Amino acid sequence: MFVDLPLPHLREYLPDRVEPADFDAFWQRTLAEARAHDLALELTPVPTDLTVADVFDVTFAGFGGHPIKGWLLLPRQASGPVPCVIEYQGYGGGRGLPIDWLLWPSVGYAVLAMDSRGQGAGGWRRGDTADPYPGTGPQTPGVMTSGIHDPHAYYYRRLYTDAVRAVDAARAHPGIGPVAVGGASQGGAIALAVSALVPDLACALLDVPFMCHIRHATQITPEHPYAELAAYCRAFKDQVERVFETLAYFDGVNFAARARTPALFSVGLQDGITPPSTVFAAYNHYAGEKDIRVYPYNGHEGGESAHAMERVARAKKALGS
Repeated sequence: MFVDLPLPHLREYLPDRVEPADFDAFWQRTLAEARAHDLALELTPVPTDLTVADVFDVTFAGFGGHPIKGWLLLPRQASGPVPCVIEYQGYGGGRGLPIDWLLWPSVGYAVLAMDSRGQGAGGWRRGDTADPYPGTGPQTPGVMTSGIHDPHAYYYRRLYTDAVRAVDAARAHPGIGPVAVGGASQGGAIALAVSALVPDLACALLDVPFMCHIRHATQITPEHPYAELAAYCRAFKDQVERVFETLAYFDGVNFAARARTPALFSVGLQDGITPPSTVFAAYNHYAGEKDIRVYPYNGHEGGESAHAMERVARAKKALGS
Protein backbone atom coordinates (compact mmCIF):
# COMPACT_ATOMS: atom_id res chain seq x y z
CA MET A 1 0.00 0.00 0.00
CA PHE A 2 1.40 3.39 -0.99
CA VAL A 3 1.65 5.87 1.87
CA ASP A 4 2.13 9.60 1.35
CA LEU A 5 1.46 12.44 3.81
CA PRO A 6 -1.56 12.31 6.14
CA LEU A 7 -4.61 14.11 4.76
CA PRO A 8 -4.41 17.12 7.16
CA HIS A 9 -0.83 17.70 6.01
CA LEU A 10 -1.80 17.27 2.37
CA ARG A 11 -4.42 19.99 2.68
CA GLU A 12 -1.70 22.39 3.82
CA TYR A 13 1.07 21.17 1.51
CA LEU A 14 2.31 24.18 -0.48
CA PRO A 15 5.83 23.47 -1.76
CA ASP A 16 7.97 26.15 -3.35
CA ARG A 17 7.62 26.33 -7.11
CA VAL A 18 10.63 26.24 -9.43
CA GLU A 19 9.63 28.45 -12.32
CA PRO A 20 11.66 29.52 -15.37
CA ALA A 21 11.95 33.28 -15.74
CA ASP A 22 10.60 33.08 -19.29
CA PHE A 23 7.74 30.66 -18.53
CA ASP A 24 5.00 32.98 -19.78
CA ALA A 25 6.96 34.17 -22.80
CA PHE A 26 7.78 30.56 -23.72
CA TRP A 27 4.11 29.61 -23.84
CA GLN A 28 3.01 32.82 -25.53
CA ARG A 29 5.51 32.22 -28.34
CA THR A 30 4.60 28.55 -28.59
CA LEU A 31 0.88 29.21 -28.97
CA ALA A 32 1.42 32.12 -31.36
CA GLU A 33 3.52 29.88 -33.60
CA ALA A 34 0.82 27.20 -33.56
CA ARG A 35 -1.93 29.67 -34.34
CA ALA A 36 0.03 30.99 -37.32
CA HIS A 37 -1.07 27.76 -39.01
CA ASP A 38 -4.59 27.55 -40.36
CA LEU A 39 -6.76 25.48 -38.02
CA ALA A 40 -7.68 23.28 -41.02
CA LEU A 41 -10.67 21.86 -39.17
CA GLU A 42 -12.26 18.85 -40.87
CA LEU A 43 -15.36 17.03 -39.61
CA THR A 44 -16.35 13.85 -41.40
CA PRO A 45 -19.69 12.26 -40.41
CA VAL A 46 -19.32 8.67 -39.19
CA PRO A 47 -22.31 6.32 -39.55
CA THR A 48 -22.97 4.42 -36.31
CA ASP A 49 -25.80 2.61 -34.57
CA LEU A 50 -25.68 5.09 -31.68
CA THR A 51 -29.01 6.79 -30.95
CA VAL A 52 -27.92 9.55 -28.56
CA ALA A 53 -25.29 11.29 -30.67
CA ASP A 54 -24.11 12.15 -34.14
CA VAL A 55 -20.45 11.25 -34.58
CA PHE A 56 -17.76 13.10 -36.52
CA ASP A 57 -14.19 12.09 -37.21
CA VAL A 58 -12.25 15.27 -36.45
CA THR A 59 -8.93 16.53 -37.77
CA PHE A 60 -7.38 19.89 -36.87
CA ALA A 61 -3.93 21.46 -36.99
CA GLY A 62 -2.01 21.24 -33.73
CA PHE A 63 1.60 22.06 -32.92
CA GLY A 64 3.60 22.72 -36.08
CA GLY A 65 0.42 22.49 -38.13
CA HIS A 66 0.49 18.71 -37.62
CA PRO A 67 -2.85 16.93 -38.12
CA ILE A 68 -4.43 15.87 -34.83
CA LYS A 69 -7.34 13.43 -34.70
CA GLY A 70 -10.35 13.33 -32.41
CA TRP A 71 -13.97 12.30 -32.12
CA LEU A 72 -16.75 14.85 -31.84
CA LEU A 73 -20.07 13.56 -30.56
CA LEU A 74 -23.02 15.99 -30.76
CA PRO A 75 -26.18 15.07 -28.86
CA ARG A 76 -28.89 14.20 -31.32
CA GLN A 77 -31.91 16.48 -31.63
CA ALA A 78 -30.12 19.38 -29.93
CA SER A 79 -31.69 22.78 -30.65
CA GLY A 80 -29.06 25.49 -30.89
CA PRO A 81 -25.46 25.45 -29.64
CA VAL A 82 -24.73 22.96 -26.84
CA PRO A 83 -22.00 22.98 -24.17
CA CYS A 84 -18.94 20.88 -24.95
CA VAL A 85 -16.48 18.99 -22.76
CA ILE A 86 -13.06 18.35 -24.29
CA GLU A 87 -11.58 15.13 -22.93
CA TYR A 88 -7.82 14.47 -22.95
CA GLN A 89 -6.26 11.02 -22.73
CA GLY A 90 -4.37 9.16 -20.03
CA TYR A 91 -0.80 8.05 -20.62
CA GLY A 92 -0.38 5.58 -23.46
CA GLY A 93 -3.98 5.83 -24.60
CA GLY A 94 -5.63 7.39 -27.61
CA ARG A 95 -9.06 8.53 -28.67
CA GLY A 96 -10.37 4.96 -28.86
CA LEU A 97 -13.75 4.52 -30.53
CA PRO A 98 -16.87 6.72 -30.45
CA ILE A 99 -18.68 4.34 -28.09
CA ASP A 100 -16.10 5.22 -25.42
CA TRP A 101 -17.46 8.79 -25.18
CA LEU A 102 -21.21 8.47 -24.58
CA LEU A 103 -21.37 9.96 -21.08
CA TRP A 104 -21.51 13.62 -22.11
CA PRO A 105 -24.01 13.23 -24.99
CA SER A 106 -26.24 11.27 -22.60
CA VAL A 107 -26.56 14.40 -20.43
CA GLY A 108 -27.05 16.70 -23.43
CA TYR A 109 -23.48 17.90 -23.99
CA ALA A 110 -21.10 17.57 -26.91
CA VAL A 111 -17.75 15.90 -26.31
CA LEU A 112 -14.52 16.31 -28.25
CA ALA A 113 -12.13 13.47 -27.42
CA MET A 114 -8.66 14.55 -28.53
CA ASP A 115 -6.13 11.96 -29.61
CA SER A 116 -2.62 12.13 -28.10
CA ARG A 117 0.06 12.30 -30.77
CA GLY A 118 2.34 9.27 -30.84
CA GLN A 119 0.35 7.42 -28.18
CA GLY A 120 -2.53 4.99 -28.35
CA ALA A 121 -0.61 1.72 -28.61
CA GLY A 122 -0.24 1.25 -24.87
CA GLY A 123 -2.63 -1.68 -24.74
CA TRP A 124 -5.74 0.03 -23.41
CA ARG A 125 -7.19 2.48 -25.96
CA ARG A 126 -6.07 2.95 -29.54
CA GLY A 127 -4.87 6.18 -31.08
CA ASP A 128 -4.65 7.43 -34.65
CA THR A 129 -2.29 10.45 -34.56
CA ALA A 130 1.39 10.36 -35.45
CA ASP A 131 4.07 12.57 -33.88
CA PRO A 132 6.19 13.66 -36.85
CA TYR A 133 8.57 15.87 -34.86
CA PRO A 134 12.15 14.82 -35.72
CA GLY A 135 15.48 14.80 -33.90
CA THR A 136 14.38 14.36 -30.32
CA GLY A 137 17.53 12.46 -29.27
CA PRO A 138 17.99 9.52 -26.87
CA GLN A 139 15.01 8.66 -24.71
CA THR A 140 13.62 5.94 -22.50
CA PRO A 141 10.66 3.89 -23.79
CA GLY A 142 7.52 6.01 -23.62
CA VAL A 143 7.29 9.77 -24.21
CA MET A 144 8.36 11.19 -20.85
CA THR A 145 11.94 11.83 -22.00
CA SER A 146 11.32 12.56 -25.68
CA GLY A 147 13.24 15.79 -26.31
CA ILE A 148 14.01 16.23 -22.61
CA HIS A 149 17.29 17.99 -23.42
CA ASP A 150 15.47 21.15 -24.58
CA PRO A 151 12.04 22.55 -23.61
CA HIS A 152 11.46 23.56 -27.23
CA ALA A 153 11.91 19.93 -28.33
CA TYR A 154 10.12 18.30 -25.41
CA TYR A 155 7.14 16.08 -26.21
CA TYR A 156 4.72 17.81 -23.85
CA ARG A 157 5.24 21.16 -25.58
CA ARG A 158 3.65 19.58 -28.61
CA LEU A 159 0.91 17.77 -26.70
CA TYR A 160 -0.15 20.75 -24.58
CA THR A 161 -0.22 22.92 -27.72
CA ASP A 162 -2.40 20.35 -29.48
CA ALA A 163 -4.75 20.54 -26.49
CA VAL A 164 -5.08 24.31 -26.74
CA ARG A 165 -5.81 23.99 -30.44
CA ALA A 166 -8.52 21.44 -29.60
CA VAL A 167 -10.28 24.26 -27.72
CA ASP A 168 -9.90 26.44 -30.81
CA ALA A 169 -11.42 23.64 -32.89
CA ALA A 170 -14.40 23.21 -30.56
CA ARG A 171 -15.03 26.96 -30.48
CA ALA A 172 -14.94 27.08 -34.29
CA HIS A 173 -17.96 24.76 -34.53
CA PRO A 174 -21.27 26.66 -34.81
CA GLY A 175 -23.10 23.96 -32.87
CA ILE A 176 -20.94 24.35 -29.77
CA GLY A 177 -21.42 26.87 -26.97
CA PRO A 178 -19.39 27.12 -23.74
CA VAL A 179 -16.41 24.79 -23.40
CA ALA A 180 -15.01 22.82 -20.45
CA VAL A 181 -11.90 20.63 -20.34
CA GLY A 182 -11.16 17.44 -18.46
CA GLY A 183 -9.18 14.27 -18.16
CA ALA A 184 -7.57 11.83 -15.76
CA SER A 185 -3.87 11.27 -15.04
CA GLN A 186 -2.03 12.54 -18.15
CA GLY A 187 -5.42 13.84 -19.31
CA GLY A 188 -5.71 15.74 -16.04
CA ALA A 189 -2.25 17.21 -16.56
CA ILE A 190 -3.21 18.37 -20.04
CA ALA A 191 -6.48 19.89 -18.84
CA LEU A 192 -4.62 21.64 -16.00
CA ALA A 193 -2.21 23.22 -18.49
CA VAL A 194 -5.07 24.28 -20.76
CA SER A 195 -6.96 25.77 -17.80
CA ALA A 196 -4.05 28.21 -17.45
CA LEU A 197 -3.30 28.76 -21.14
CA VAL A 198 -6.85 29.38 -22.43
CA PRO A 199 -9.10 32.15 -21.06
CA ASP A 200 -12.84 31.93 -20.54
CA LEU A 201 -13.24 28.19 -20.12
CA ALA A 202 -16.36 27.21 -18.20
CA CYS A 203 -14.63 24.71 -15.92
CA ALA A 204 -11.83 22.15 -15.66
CA LEU A 205 -12.31 18.57 -14.43
CA LEU A 206 -8.88 17.49 -13.18
CA ASP A 207 -8.73 13.89 -12.02
CA VAL A 208 -5.61 12.43 -10.37
CA PRO A 209 -3.49 14.81 -12.48
CA PHE A 210 -0.04 13.68 -13.61
CA MET A 211 2.99 15.95 -14.30
CA CYS A 212 2.64 17.92 -11.05
CA HIS A 213 5.50 18.62 -8.61
CA ILE A 214 7.51 16.41 -10.93
CA ARG A 215 10.91 16.28 -9.24
CA HIS A 216 9.28 15.40 -5.93
CA ALA A 217 7.28 12.66 -7.67
CA THR A 218 10.44 11.02 -9.03
CA GLN A 219 11.85 10.98 -5.50
CA ILE A 220 8.91 9.27 -3.79
CA THR A 221 7.41 6.80 -6.29
CA PRO A 222 9.05 4.05 -8.35
CA GLU A 223 5.98 3.72 -10.56
CA HIS A 224 5.74 4.47 -14.26
CA PRO A 225 5.55 6.87 -16.00
CA TYR A 226 7.69 8.85 -13.51
CA ALA A 227 10.11 5.92 -13.52
CA GLU A 228 11.01 6.83 -17.11
CA LEU A 229 12.54 10.06 -15.82
CA ALA A 230 14.48 8.24 -13.12
CA ALA A 231 15.81 5.73 -15.66
CA TYR A 232 16.96 8.55 -17.94
CA CYS A 233 18.71 10.30 -15.05
CA ARG A 234 20.47 7.05 -14.12
CA ALA A 235 21.81 6.78 -17.67
CA PHE A 236 22.62 10.49 -18.10
CA LYS A 237 23.97 11.41 -14.69
CA ASP A 238 25.45 14.66 -15.92
CA GLN A 239 22.07 15.88 -17.24
CA VAL A 240 19.90 15.65 -14.11
CA GLU A 241 19.60 19.40 -13.55
CA ARG A 242 19.01 20.00 -17.24
CA VAL A 243 16.17 17.47 -17.17
CA PHE A 244 14.37 19.27 -14.38
CA GLU A 245 15.03 22.68 -15.91
CA THR A 246 13.13 21.46 -18.98
CA LEU A 247 10.34 19.93 -16.91
CA ALA A 248 9.73 23.20 -15.04
CA TYR A 249 8.08 24.56 -18.20
CA PHE A 250 5.54 21.71 -18.04
CA ASP A 251 4.98 21.23 -14.31
CA GLY A 252 1.36 21.46 -13.27
CA VAL A 253 2.14 23.52 -10.17
CA ASN A 254 3.35 26.35 -12.41
CA PHE A 255 0.22 26.18 -14.54
CA ALA A 256 -1.93 25.97 -11.40
CA ALA A 257 -0.55 29.26 -10.09
CA ARG A 258 -1.79 30.94 -13.30
CA ALA A 259 -5.15 29.22 -13.73
CA ARG A 260 -8.40 31.11 -13.23
CA THR A 261 -10.76 28.45 -14.60
CA PRO A 262 -13.17 27.05 -11.97
CA ALA A 263 -11.88 23.54 -11.27
CA LEU A 264 -12.85 20.24 -9.67
CA PHE A 265 -9.89 18.04 -8.72
CA SER A 266 -9.90 14.45 -7.50
CA VAL A 267 -7.27 12.37 -5.71
CA GLY A 268 -6.88 8.81 -4.45
CA LEU A 269 -4.92 8.68 -1.20
CA GLN A 270 -3.45 5.27 -2.09
CA ASP A 271 -2.25 6.37 -5.52
CA GLY A 272 1.35 5.41 -6.21
CA ILE A 273 1.32 6.65 -9.82
CA THR A 274 0.33 10.26 -9.07
CA PRO A 275 1.12 10.45 -5.35
CA PRO A 276 -1.38 12.53 -3.34
CA SER A 277 1.22 15.14 -2.36
CA THR A 278 1.81 15.91 -6.04
CA VAL A 279 -1.92 16.40 -6.65
CA PHE A 280 -2.31 18.58 -3.57
CA ALA A 281 0.76 20.60 -4.56
CA ALA A 282 -1.11 21.62 -7.72
CA TYR A 283 -4.46 21.99 -5.97
CA ASN A 284 -3.11 24.19 -3.20
CA HIS A 285 -1.31 26.43 -5.72
CA TYR A 286 -4.38 26.62 -7.99
CA ALA A 287 -5.36 30.28 -8.28
CA GLY A 288 -8.93 29.86 -9.52
CA GLU A 289 -12.12 28.75 -7.82
CA LYS A 290 -11.55 25.12 -6.84
CA ASP A 291 -12.78 22.06 -4.99
CA ILE A 292 -11.38 18.57 -4.55
CA ARG A 293 -12.89 15.13 -4.03
CA VAL A 294 -10.74 12.85 -1.87
CA TYR A 295 -11.00 9.05 -2.12
CA PRO A 296 -9.08 7.62 0.87
CA TYR A 297 -9.19 3.95 -0.16
CA ASN A 298 -8.62 4.38 -3.88
CA GLY A 299 -5.48 4.44 -5.95
CA HIS A 300 -4.94 5.77 -9.45
CA GLU A 301 -8.44 4.74 -10.49
CA GLY A 302 -9.71 7.55 -8.25
CA GLY A 303 -13.45 7.73 -7.66
CA GLU A 304 -14.43 5.70 -10.74
CA SER A 305 -18.17 5.80 -11.61
CA ALA A 306 -19.07 7.64 -8.41
CA HIS A 307 -16.71 10.42 -9.40
CA ALA A 308 -18.04 10.44 -12.96
CA MET A 309 -21.35 11.62 -11.48
CA GLU A 310 -19.47 14.29 -9.49
CA ARG A 311 -17.94 15.47 -12.77
CA VAL A 312 -21.38 15.65 -14.39
CA ALA A 313 -22.76 17.66 -11.48
CA ARG A 314 -19.82 20.08 -11.60
CA ALA A 315 -20.14 20.47 -15.37
CA LYS A 316 -23.87 21.18 -15.11
CA LYS A 317 -23.18 23.86 -12.52
CA ALA A 318 -20.74 25.56 -14.92
CA LEU A 319 -22.29 24.82 -18.29
CA GLY A 320 -26.02 24.70 -17.55
CA SER A 321 -28.46 22.43 -19.31
